Amino acid sequence: MAEVVRVADGPRPITLIQVLKRAGAAETGGHAKQLVDDGLVRVNGGVEHRKRRKMAIGDTIVVEGGPTLVLAPEEP
Repeated sequence: MAEVVRVADGPRPITLIQVLKRAGAAETGGHAKQLVDDGLVRVNGGVEHRKRRKMAIGDTIVVEGGPTLVLAPEEP
Protein backbone atom coordinates (compact mmCIF):
# COMPACT_ATOMS: atom_id res chain seq x y z
CA MET A 1 0.00 0.00 0.00
CA ALA A 2 1.27 3.46 -0.89
CA GLU A 3 2.07 6.12 1.68
CA VAL A 4 0.77 9.59 0.83
CA VAL A 5 3.28 12.42 1.10
CA ARG A 6 1.61 15.83 1.20
CA VAL A 7 3.55 18.66 -0.47
CA ALA A 8 2.84 22.29 -1.24
CA ASP A 9 1.61 22.79 -4.79
CA GLY A 10 3.31 26.13 -5.29
CA PRO A 11 5.87 27.87 -7.47
CA ARG A 12 8.83 26.15 -5.80
CA PRO A 13 8.94 22.46 -6.71
CA ILE A 14 10.18 19.82 -4.29
CA THR A 15 13.09 17.59 -5.29
CA LEU A 16 13.30 13.82 -5.12
CA ILE A 17 15.86 14.01 -2.28
CA GLN A 18 13.57 16.29 -0.25
CA VAL A 19 10.63 13.89 -0.69
CA LEU A 20 12.70 10.90 0.42
CA LYS A 21 13.81 12.77 3.56
CA ARG A 22 10.33 14.17 4.35
CA ALA A 23 8.72 10.74 4.03
CA GLY A 24 11.36 9.09 6.24
CA ALA A 25 12.51 6.80 3.41
CA ALA A 26 16.02 8.21 3.99
CA GLU A 27 17.55 9.28 7.28
CA THR A 28 19.66 12.08 5.80
CA GLY A 29 20.21 13.86 2.52
CA GLY A 30 23.38 11.84 2.02
CA HIS A 31 21.45 8.62 2.54
CA ALA A 32 18.80 9.74 0.03
CA LYS A 33 21.50 10.57 -2.54
CA GLN A 34 23.09 7.15 -2.04
CA LEU A 35 19.75 5.40 -2.64
CA VAL A 36 19.41 7.29 -5.93
CA ASP A 37 23.05 6.67 -6.93
CA ASP A 38 22.62 2.95 -6.27
CA GLY A 39 19.58 2.79 -8.57
CA LEU A 40 17.22 1.84 -5.73
CA VAL A 41 14.63 4.54 -6.44
CA ARG A 42 11.98 4.40 -9.16
CA VAL A 43 9.81 7.36 -10.14
CA ASN A 44 6.65 6.62 -12.09
CA GLY A 45 7.98 3.16 -12.96
CA GLY A 46 11.48 4.09 -14.16
CA VAL A 47 14.80 4.04 -12.31
CA GLU A 48 15.70 7.63 -11.46
CA HIS A 49 19.33 8.79 -11.31
CA ARG A 50 18.68 12.56 -11.05
CA LYS A 51 18.90 13.53 -7.39
CA ARG A 52 17.45 16.97 -8.05
CA ARG A 53 14.56 15.76 -10.16
CA LYS A 54 11.62 18.11 -9.68
CA MET A 55 8.61 16.19 -8.40
CA ALA A 56 4.94 16.85 -9.14
CA ILE A 57 1.63 16.04 -7.50
CA GLY A 58 0.61 12.50 -8.48
CA ASP A 59 4.17 11.19 -8.92
CA THR A 60 4.81 7.72 -7.47
CA ILE A 61 8.14 6.87 -5.89
CA VAL A 62 9.18 3.32 -5.05
CA VAL A 63 12.24 2.68 -2.88
CA GLU A 64 13.58 -0.85 -3.27
CA GLY A 65 13.14 -2.62 0.06
CA GLY A 66 11.26 0.40 1.37
CA PRO A 67 8.03 2.32 0.98
CA THR A 68 5.95 3.30 -2.03
CA LEU A 69 5.18 7.01 -1.89
CA VAL A 70 2.55 9.03 -3.74
CA LEU A 71 2.71 12.83 -3.80
CA ALA A 72 -0.52 14.64 -2.96
CA PRO A 73 -1.29 18.33 -2.38
CA GLU A 74 -1.35 19.70 1.14
CA GLU A 75 -4.79 19.90 2.64
CA PRO A 76 -6.12 23.45 2.96
